[in-house]
Amino acid sequence: MKRPLAIIFAACALSAVAGPSPQLVALEADGEAEEVLAFPAQTTAYDYSRLKRERLGLGLVAWRSAADTVTVSWRYLSSDPDDIAFDLYRDGALVAANLSASTQFDDVAVDAAKPHSYALYSGGALLAATTSHTTIGYIEIPLPAAPPDDATPDGNAYSYSPGDCSIGDVDGDGEFEIFLKWNPSIMGNFWSYNGQQYYECLKLDGTSLWRIAMGRNILAGEHCSDFAVGDFDGDGRAEMIVKTGDGTVDGKGNVIGDAEADWRNANGQVLDGPEYITVFDGLTGEALATTGYHPVRGPVDEWKASRERGWGDEYGGRVERLLTTPAYLDGERLSCVACRGIYKRTALTAWDWDGENLRTRWLFDTTNVAISTYYQGQGFHSLRVADADFDGKDEIIYGSMAVDHDGTPLFTTRLGHGDAQQLVQADPRRKGLQNFVCLESSPYGCALFDIADGGILWRKTAGQDTGRAVAGDVSGENFGCEMWAVAGLGMFDCNGESIVPFDAKKQYQGLAFSMLAWWTGTLERSFVTNCKVLSYSISAKASTTIAEFEGVKPINGTKDVPCLVGDILGDWREEIVYPTIDGTALRIYLSPHPTAYRFWTFLEDPVYRISIAHENGCYNQPPNPGFYFGPDLLGHSIRFRGTELE
Repeated sequence: MKRPLAIIFAACALSAVAGPSPQLVALEADGEAEEVLAFPAQTTAYDYSRLKRERLGLGLVAWRSAADTVTVSWRYLSSDPDDIAFDLYRDGALVAANLSASTQFDDVAVDAAKPHSYALYSGGALLAATTSHTTIGYIEIPLPAAPPDDATPDGNAYSYSPGDCSIGDVDGDGEFEIFLKWNPSIMGNFWSYNGQQYYECLKLDGTSLWRIAMGRNILAGEHCSDFAVGDFDGDGRAEMIVKTGDGTVDGKGNVIGDAEADWRNANGQVLDGPEYITVFDGLTGEALATTGYHPVRGPVDEWKASRERGWGDEYGGRVERLLTTPAYLDGERLSCVACRGIYKRTALTAWDWDGENLRTRWLFDTTNVAISTYYQGQGFHSLRVADADFDGKDEIIYGSMAVDHDGTPLFTTRLGHGDAQQLVQADPRRKGLQNFVCLESSPYGCALFDIADGGILWRKTAGQDTGRAVAGDVSGENFGCEMWAVAGLGMFDCNGESIVPFDAKKQYQGLAFSMLAWWTGTLERSFVTNCKVLSYSISAKASTTIAEFEGVKPINGTKDVPCLVGDILGDWREEIVYPTIDGTALRIYLSPHPTAYRFWTFLEDPVYRISIAHENGCYNQPPNPGFYFGPDLLGHSIRFRGTELE
């Protein structure tokens, strides 16, 4: 065998390429290609020539990263030639030519306090243009006035603040709009009255496209009103799918169901009455189709009395544990999967929207006696979506259980209920993806299992409910991903070996348990917690603050999370969205760090893109790509998504 001249790693074989991904290919001196052992190993088998995905623009953005500096950043797409170079102009004058090392540029010694026009060219062709933002470190999206203050029927006043966000391209121009959830200050209360939930769609300049009022018959809160955004009918524009009720008012003022109906009982609980699922037009907020919601709540007396049909309590709290996500169930177009129940009965329904009709694809329900014994009570407060079994179609990883793309049982680990889960390729040498979970069922603790068959790779037990767990490659000091959990467990490597033991005197040895983001110019991921970004050192067993955001606040109580984390704008690094303390604006924070790498945007990976779409579901989890990405790619002489990694 002749010595390879280069090795190309295709982590996301995209639109023109079909077949398994990723793979390594050695190029021989005579130009013939020979497949060699993959590193990282193959994780999924999407046929990218079939997947219908949103059309991405360049996401060109310019913001003031310092008093005298405008940082300009843009996406590198899989459709771009490997050797593409960019020319950047400011106010009509050339600033930089033949930019090819990265897709971020610092325009220094400029009056950054005033807006400038930036234009991006390649080969003489104009690709994108934008105007620079003048706030230092972030883009501010002014919000319209919040929904008006109100009071519950029992006299408790409530007001509104910004909550979870999602993204979608509602007009087909290749750039994203923000979907915002307005949270009442009284919400998630399963025993009494709650405030009412609102959704709003915003342009990045703060222009409101629509606002939807969910009405009195929908329970507000992060557990019970998450929403799915995606292009479900393949027309190039995003829709929103969410559970609705009598009295929901769409973005055009149309009422769903009976406007006068009030299904709340004397305690304020909604345990009866019709439930709907609605597709809303992403551009106008108009209700395009509404039908009966599944899985149904069912008659209260029946789920109170029946083991098979019970949701796990008698007051209606657990029947309102809902999760929603897009998924490529047919390997081609997005479906919407609506999930209900985690503690006992578990039911998932897949829906297809073709632009005219909303139809059920399948229903998975543990009231089916054949599966109830093994799948009851295995759900989580979060979910993950990926091609788990290499058939090019998505499966739903619902904590300790998984449902195949066709609605049939895939596996159950029988580890029981838990909260957080992280889908990663923990060891880049291991084929497929793994799920790192924390557990609320005795003997508690955390575990890592293979999502192809549910095989448990390792498990650590704890003496108490283990409420949070995170996984990601946050340090080049250790091979593969690091995984860490609360309840005195500390940090482990991909083989389950302890690398940062818990020390009660030093709290969690600098570990954080909220969010992660690719923020610096390196391949390590960083912690995001308490409105800060932290880097982590295993050897020092400590974290270091590398960014601190002032004037903003986290959301969702003790979960301490931003409204959204993801690769929204600019190059491959991730943006972090927080609301201002007074709730009058959203701020999108962008990484000011230079980077030597130019990678295709993570948004082109279906696992990553869908994980942004379900990030708003209950226990918010950071988005993860469907392949290993981290410092262990270095030193293998591979080309990763267009960048040579020596």
